Amino acid sequence: MKYFHFTLGPVQGFVAQARRTRDFWAGSFILSWLSAVAMKFVERQGGDIVFPIPDPSFMGAISSGLAGPRQGSIPNRFMAQVKDDFNPESVVTAVRDAWKGLAYEVWKGDLQSLVPENSKTWEIWQRQIHDTPGFWDIEWVLVGEKSAINALDRMKSWRIHLPPDEPGVKCMMMDGWQELSGADRPGSDAKVFWEKIRAQGKSGMTSDLRPGEMLCAIAFVKRRFVRYFKNVQITVIDDLPVRGWSLPSAVPSVHYMAVAPWLAKLIARANESSRSAREVRTSLEQFHRLALKLTGGEHNEWESNIRCVRETDCEHGWKALDGAVFYDAILENKNLWDEGQRKTAREVLRSLQKVRGKAKVEPASPFYAVLLMDGDSLGEQMSEPGKQCSIAESLARFTAGVGDIVYLHNGFLVYAGGDDVLALLPLEDALKCAAELRKHYLACFATTTVATSISAAVEYAHVKMPLTKVLRDAHDLLDNVAKDGRGRDAIACRVWKPGGLAVEWAQPWEIALKDCSLYIELLAEEIRRNQQSEDGNGRIAGKLFYRIRERFALLNPMKDKNGNFMPPVLEDHEAVSLMAAEYLNSGVSMAGTMTEARQIIEPLLDQCRPNIRKVCGERVKLERQPLLEADGALLVRFLAQKGVER
Repeated sequence: MKYFHFTLGPVQGFVAQARRTRDFWAGSFILSWLSAVAMKFVERQGGDIVFPIPDPSFMGAISSGLAGPRQGSIPNRFMAQVKDDFNPESVVTAVRDAWKGLAYEVWKGDLQSLVPENSKTWEIWQRQIHDTPGFWDIEWVLVGEKSAINALDRMKSWRIHLPPDEPGVKCMMMDGWQELSGADRPGSDAKVFWEKIRAQGKSGMTSDLRPGEMLCAIAFVKRRFVRYFKNVQITVIDDLPVRGWSLPSAVPSVHYMAVAPWLAKLIARANESSRSAREVRTSLEQFHRLALKLTGGEHNEWESNIRCVRETDCEHGWKALDGAVFYDAILENKNLWDEGQRKTAREVLRSLQKVRGKAKVEPASPFYAVLLMDGDSLGEQMSEPGKQCSIAESLARFTAGVGDIVYLHNGFLVYAGGDDVLALLPLEDALKCAAELRKHYLACFATTTVATSISAAVEYAHVKMPLTKVLRDAHDLLDNVAKDGRGRDAIACRVWKPGGLAVEWAQPWEIALKDCSLYIELLAEEIRRNQQSEDGNGRIAGKLFYRIRERFALLNPMKDKNGNFMPPVLEDHEAVSLMAAEYLNSGVSMAGTMTEARQIIEPLLDQCRPNIRKVCGERVKLERQPLLEADGALLVRFLAQKGVER
């Protein structure tokens, strides 16, 4: 017997290059589907998948074409036990054939009737979809030892996959790839080509392809595959059947994800049994009518499945408006609307402001969260054959429970497979969801001898931020800050505003958590509740949080001429007393006495002092850093205000 290791990429090049959330989800789903094809063909040759245990519902759907999962759950890398006569190259061929078959369904549905086979577009399609190696980087290795878990990594360290050089105008989604019109330069030729595609009236085309958007073949398949996935019926080599299944075409936009809790709150106000609630309901009806007119009569979020909104009791159309219509800045931006829409946009803005006034709610937060999680220290333990079965079974249990946890926290699960999780969430729910997923992960390994933990990265991003930038940064935050920077088993957060990076904070979970909640979140909720009870609008005095930065500059120790830190100006208890006094005089104090103020300030200062996990032989210790960093306090302020400056 031998062991076959397989990986399919490029993951970041395919998944993270996205102009909207559906591109993000589509890349992840297609990658899972192609990896499942590889697993199927391994099994067809008598092999057994050792790690990870594949999702049976996904694997069943790929053979039957019956109802299957909505999210990708098959990792792009696996290990299988195979026979001596196993043919690795046939697995590669099966994956490439499945990709070509999927792409052909898109071509047949959208382009075949418009594009002759001797055209530039046909040549580009053939080059980008059919040529080998082309876009996909497929790597494998066959070894004789079950413990040789890093054999594929060793091979990848010297093999470089370089995509081919591409001429002409480049794709707006996939860097470096030529868009399909074949135009030599941006201009009327490319514009006419893409307008012709938009105008043909295919299902969902006008919403899938925005005016002026130009895509390469790979990106076009990502954007349109969901419309044709149910038609996929491919027979790859050795008569292996590969099927698609029906998928919902809607994925919540970043605007809708950000606005979801606010919208649920607004609908709840409209459902109250009071005269003012009836006025809110009337205003909401008028707003819906105008907003629907502005968006061309389309409910762009009709199939979105965010729990807090879904469970509200109202007309479904109220829940399904394009999330962008709930933001003043978008309605006021003349560049986003053509001349005929601008008057309606102004009417929608006035109606939105009226609804907020009647309901007595603040403007919706323009921030959403990307949550990325990854298990720690599993790689080295996978080289121990005695632990491989425990790891595979524990990760299967973990993956099976992720979807429900994300849904309960009002999120949209993009991907869960192995020890990886990728999800979109409202600002208010991201930290709670991360903590709950960590709890679930640890429970799945509790009865094993596997020593592991899980780290998390939370990116709070303004809806104006390019999605691709946020996704790429999430991996940097997880790998370089939570894992390498804090020593793993940690959580890291960044806040991205339109002007750039505003906050970065990270701590090991032991420091960040109080019971099952994060101190940062608890402090923000307490400040928010206090301010709402004080003045009714949640206004938070910003001066305290920026004064903290000034005080930290005084409290932090200086370095001597050798670069070593000198003793701090104040002892810890003295620093807490100083900041507690500042807090009492800030205008946001929830405390009546110095003792109460210290009880609030002390945990805040703990979150502002980084800790790094250090491994010393078999002993693990947390190393407390000498410098206080104000970003912990600024993150509290951001969460308390939900990112809305007042």
